[in-house]
Order: sequence, then structure tokens, then C-alpha cells
Amino acid sequence: MPHLYLHVPFCVRRCSYCDFSIAVRKRIPAREYVEAVLGEVALLGLTDPGREPGDTEGHGLDTLYLGGGTPSLLPPDALATLVTSLLDAFGATPSRDAVEVTAEANPEDVTPAHATAWRRAGVNRVSLGAQSFDDNVLTWMHRSHDAARIGAAVHALRGAGIENVSLDLIFALPAELQRNWERDLELALSLDPDHLSLYGLTVEERTPLARWISRGAVVPPDDDRYAEEYLLAHVRLAASGYRFYEVSNACRDERRSRHNSAYWSGRPYLGLGPAAHSYDGRARRWNVAAWPAYARAVAAGRSPVESREVLTPQQRELERVYLALRTDAGLPVTALHRPLPRPPGSPLGPSTARWLERGWAELRGERLVCTPQGWLRLDSLVRDLTEAAVVA
Repeated sequence: MPHLYLHVPFCVRRCSYCDFSIAVRKRIPAREYVEAVLGEVALLGLTDPGREPGDTEGHGLDTLYLGGGTPSLLPPDALATLVTSLLDAFGATPSRDAVEVTAEANPEDVTPAHATAWRRAGVNRVSLGAQSFDDNVLTWMHRSHDAARIGAAVHALRGAGIENVSLDLIFALPAELQRNWERDLELALSLDPDHLSLYGLTVEERTPLARWISRGAVVPPDDDRYAEEYLLAHVRLAASGYRFYEVSNACRDERRSRHNSAYWSGRPYLGLGPAAHSYDGRARRWNVAAWPAYARAVAAGRSPVESREVLTPQQRELERVYLALRTDAGLPVTALHRPLPRPPGSPLGPSTARWLERGWAELRGERLVCTPQGWLRLDSLVRDLTEAAVVA
């Protein structure tokens, strides 16, 4: 199990759209957090998540991902302690740089000194939460940075030797913001990122955005705007040499996120920290979400795991289909769990043939792959496929 995720829950404020498990703090309890995470590692009883008791071979790590929350809020020495300790604990030797070590960062936290410290600790990839290059939009989102900080952060990271830089952007914002999505794409591309993650705005319960909408202060974007901006991103990024390898992620020069690709291919992974999830290929478990409860459990020598779910064969099959169709690899036609009905002259069932005719999916060899228009309708395609299989 060579994929390790660490959840760093701390933020200085909650963004208007965010429903993640975070802990808003003016003072970051870095020492307590490092002790808790390393305490959880000790409680596992296994240093290598892929090693069984008595197995001295080990499997090492392929990826380590620090997500949040805001990992870049940790002081550089605390972040360095975590990275080096986890690389050591999970056998990331002898070639540490062979491990993809990603840290999520906010632009305002990236300075030349911080970036240099991260690189020395082993961080070789940074996912930068840019979100927009429009200062009015950033203020509406409750972000702590302005547009100028994004470029400064990218230059600081590269100056420190972190060449693999990803930018996050959010599209399909409310029309009253008058956000120019095409301009944001152009400004992002002008920074020459290796990777881009593009997320459509969603309205989650118990967020500032949901409250604004409920009292009529904001009108959520409609589906047409969402589709228009999503397809524009495909066209513009393709023209600049980027390839969408997953619904929301594009890269060039094969700079795919190895860590996130492990999720999409259904590989096992281990999660550490509050609210972190783990998956062993059959069962999923997750830690308590609140930072104080997590810290208390570990300090008392108790497992911070809150609950566990064993997936049924049907659930695993549905996840396999859904995750495969999220990627540019698509779904092997022969791997469908039950044969679909096939009318004469059609390689697949009636519902899938309709998708092919409408240009929402295509056959590449023996694989069914969504087009950008199909990715916009992914839930419907998965439903069509699984319902057809049940009927067959």
C-alpha cells in the first residue's frame, strides 16, 4: 500500500464554498499536531502500510500527499519534520526523490525561504490554491491572497527547485460576480504550470455560500454556464499542450498526479490525521473529524478511527466503473461485470450505443472512454451502464 495521505486541518478562515473538515485557528498548534500524527503512526503497529507483521521486505512509498486544510500554514520546521519522519517510517529509501511528495499550499504562505525548506525536506510537488486571478472574486471566496501573490508563489517555488507546480481554479461562479473565466485561464497558462485542477463550484450545506443563496443574496450558476466554461477549458488547455487525464485534471509532459491517480484506479491507500480516510481494496475506514477529538484519542493511546465500512461486491463494482470512466483510460468493455445486451451491429448495449452516437463517449480499441461532453454527464452514463447490466 504505497500511497499515504496526511490531512492537515488548519485554516485561518473558512472559504465561502468550503465544507471540508477544517479547524480555523489564529495560532497553529504545530507541535501538538506533529506529535499526534507521529503518535498515530506508532499506534498503527506497522511502519509500512503494505507490510504484514513479520514481513521484513517492505514496500516503501510511491506517493505522500499533504492535503487540508492548509498544510502550508505549518511552520517550515514542523512540515519538514512530518515529511522526513513519514518518509523514514514508511521506508522511502534509498531514493527519496523517487517518491512523489505533494503539499497543498496557499499562495500567501509561499516565500522563498519556506519553499526552500520544503524542498530540502523532500517536497517535490506543490498544489497551489489559486482559484482565480480576479481580486473581487478572491474576496468573495474569503481567500486570503490577492492575484499578484499567485505569480510570486510560482516563481518562489521554482526558484527553490520545486519544478512540479499545479494550480487549482474554480469555474462556474455566480454571474453577478462578472468573472472572466477565459481571462483566468490565460493568466494561469502564462505561469506555465505543469498541472491544472479545475473544479466547478458546488453548493454544499452549512457553508457561507449556501446561506447566501438561501436568503437570495446570490444566484447559483445554471448548468449551461457550467458546461460552457468546462468545455472552454478543454479547448483552451488542449491548444496549449495540456491533456485532461481525469474529469477535473489536466497536465502536460506526463506530469499527472501519481497520488490522485492511485485513487482513481482503485488502489489501496492509508490516511493519517483528523478526518483522513484509508482503503485496503475491500474496506474503507475514517478517523474522527474534529482536531481536538483526534488529538485526545492519540494522546490517550486509542485509535482515532471513528468507523469502518466493508464494501459489498456491488459497491466495489460501481466504484470501479465510475472511477474508470472519470479517466482518459476509460473502462475496458470486456471488464464489465455482466455482459450487456448487444443488438446487431452494435459493440455495446442500446444505452451505450446512444452515448456513442451523441458523441458523449467513444470506443478506443476495447475501451469505453468519455469525451468532455460525456464527462459532464458522467453520472448518467454510469447509471445507464449499471442498470443495463442488472437487466441483462
